[in-house]
Order: sequence, then C-alpha cells, then structure tokens
Amino acid sequence: MTENVVVLGAGYAGTGAISKLQSELGGNARLTWIADVDYHLVLHESHRVIRDPDVQSDITFPVTQVADPSTRFIQDEVVGLDTDDQLVELADSDPVEYDYVLVALGSQTAYYGIPGLEEHSLTLKSLDDALEIHDAVKEASQDATRGEPAQIVVGGAGLSGIQTAGEIAEFRDAHRAPIEIHLVEALDEIFPGNDPEIQQALRDLLEDAGVRIHTDDPITEATDEVIEFDEGEPLDHDVLIWTGGITGRDALDDAALEKEHNRVNVAANFQTSVDNVFAIGDSALIDQGDQPAPPTAQAAWQAAEIVGENISRAIENRPLKTWEYDDKGTVISVGEKAVAHKVKPALGISLPVDTFGGVPAKNLKKMIAARWIADITSWNEARKSWSAL
Repeated sequence: MTENVVVLGAGYAGTGAISKLQSELGGNARLTWIADVDYHLVLHESHRVIRDPDVQSDITFPVTQVADPSTRFIQDEVVGLDTDDQLVELADSDPVEYDYVLVALGSQTAYYGIPGLEEHSLTLKSLDDALEIHDAVKEASQDATRGEPAQIVVGGAGLSGIQTAGEIAEFRDAHRAPIEIHLVEALDEIFPGNDPEIQQALRDLLEDAGVRIHTDDPITEATDEVIEFDEGEPLDHDVLIWTGGITGRDALDDAALEKEHNRVNVAANFQTSVDNVFAIGDSALIDQGDQPAPPTAQAAWQAAEIVGENISRAIENRPLKTWEYDDKGTVISVGEKAVAHKVKPALGISLPVDTFGGVPAKNLKKMIAARWIADITSWNEARKSWSAL
C-alpha cells in the first residue's frame, strides 16, 4: 500500500526534509508539502532585508525550485493536528489525511507575559516581518531630526537581536539617518550562555557600529512610546523590535502529543509520543541527553537529513537512526562584519584561534548560506545570491 507522507512547514527543517524525502521515498509514498507561503526563506539572512528590501529576491526560493513534480504542494495555514483521525487541519482547505506526518512548523515569538510587549513590538520571524521593520525604521528616521533622532530599540541580544541591530546601523549609515540604536538584554551579557570571547568580540563590533548596549535589567512593561525596566530608567522608543524568545505554534495547542510550551517532545530518532508523527526544527525539543538540540538553522539542517531517511525506514519497518547534534561552530554578522567562533575546520586542518573576524569570518558566513541554497536548489542559484549574503 502506498503511504501518505505529509510535511508541515517551509523553513529549514521542512524544506531540508522535503529534499531528503524526495530522494529516499521513490515510489513508496505520496508526498505532500504544506506551508503558509509558497517559498523558502533563508531565515538567518532575513535581517539583510531590514537594510535593503531588494535583498529578498536573493534569499527566497519558490517551492517549485525544491519540490519534484510528483510532490503535491498546498499553500495554507496549518491550524491543527488530529493524531486520532490522522488529519492535518487547514485554515482554508479541506483536512489532509496522512499515514506519516513531519511537524516542521517552526516557532512563534514568546513574550513571557510582559505587559504591552506583544501589542507594541515588531518581530523577525518571516520575510513580511523584515519588510515591516524596514518600513518602520525608515518612517521613524524620516520623522526625526538631527536634534531628536529616532529611538530604535531591539529587545533580546541573542543571534537575531544582534544581527538586527547591526543591519539597522548599516541602514543608518547608508542613509545618514538620524537614528539611535539600543540593544536590550535582561541577562548580564549579550549573546547569553556563550563563551565570553565571542561575547566580547560581538560587543566590540556593536559598539563600533554605534549601538548602545543595555544589559542585566529585564523589561517589565512596554507602551507605544516607552519600555520600563525592573531597575533602570525608562527608555523611549519610536520603533521596538522584540527578538527575545520562542515558543511553539498555536496550531499544536490541541494536538495529542507530549509538549512543553507547545514545542513537541521528540526522541533522538525524531519520533514523538505518537509513532507516526515526527518533528524537527524549532517545533521540537529533540532529546540530546542533558539538553535538547538548539533551535538553530544548523541543527535543523542536520536533523532534516536524518529524519527523511527515518520516515522512509519507518514505512519499511526498519530500525530508525538516532541523531546526535554536531556543533560545527558559530558565525554571526554585525552589518557588513562578522565573528566566527569555534568553527570546526574541514579536512582536519586546525585553526590557530577560536574566535576570528574580518574577511575570513564574513566569507565563511556567506559560504554557509550559499551551501544551504545549493543543497536545496543549485550552485548556480547560490552564486547569484552571493553578493546579498
């Protein structure tokens, strides 16, 4: 019997899984791909759109460039998952039946119950979000004067927050815009939980770019003009961007799966508490022993390669592979500059330093994005996108 395999989401996890499943399943299954947009966005480069909206054409790829002709694509919003009747519930279409389903819906922004934060902030989870931030920053700078520059506040100094602040600084410099940029972090240092060496390197780049850094004081409330802190003085804002955390999608609210904050608990073979439901990416908390796999593009890419094979194995009643996350290092951009940290070298060649910047870090970041684009489309597409990465 031919099985129905359904993949939910067109982010790194879903797109990578579709690519792998198409090569693994052959004629053993009917493959359906469901997403709320008809393109894949290279999300870790979406901050580039804040500076220049024209970049979007270089970091978005139609699903037709990824999906085989035999793969059915449905553009619609997933609103529920019925694991008893094995149905994916959609906003505007009939439910889709499945024998196996891969949940790769990504995440949504967590606001941690901070009053006013959701109502008065922008987020960076999609291409539309990046375009909205660009428009808001541009409008605020046009309304400002040199004497009273626009106040742009980025809440959360993780990877997204740091890269967002860096792109706004590039926009400011390119347009000579009257803007002051603030990066706010509740914990005691930016890029929290990471090595002090890369934290300091990023702080140096941000400060060189004129970004004012505020740490060790959580936001307690946001209004349309001001954010309040636990201890410090209030901070005015014309634009507030929140990048401070993630939670699972509302579509999984009623799904009969083991979850934490709407992120699905998943074994190291990507199976959930229901055997024919698999999950990867930000939708999942993937068992890796002491800590789940991180919600990063790097982890999603690695997981997608294995989950595609495991779904094929499940259909054929073969043992599933166990995945172990392999941290290959960190590369973060601050505008046109970048920092690389503890990057695993290729071909066994050791690097003389743990942390480096300059042209090598910048080109390494571009190469990482180009490699992903090539994997899901072609090296020709990656080459055309190179200048925008």
